[in-house]
Amino acid sequence: MERKVFNLGDRVKMKKPHPCGSYHWRVVRMGADIKIKCEQCGRLVMLPRLEFEKRLQKIETI
Repeated sequence: MERKVFNLGDRVKMKKPHPCGSYHWRVVRMGADIKIKCEQCGRLVMLPRLEFEKRLQKIETI
């Protein structure tokens, strides 16, 4: 599996929507875990890097 390249501040689109209906998130922290913030409601979610990469559909860089 090829590693996806993303940076802090990138806008990403996930495969499944957040309960608020938004597919778009902003990367706010990187490390072994990735913290993302929902673009619509502002909810913060922290995921392990491998799980984040599996759920990631598209990276929209700034």
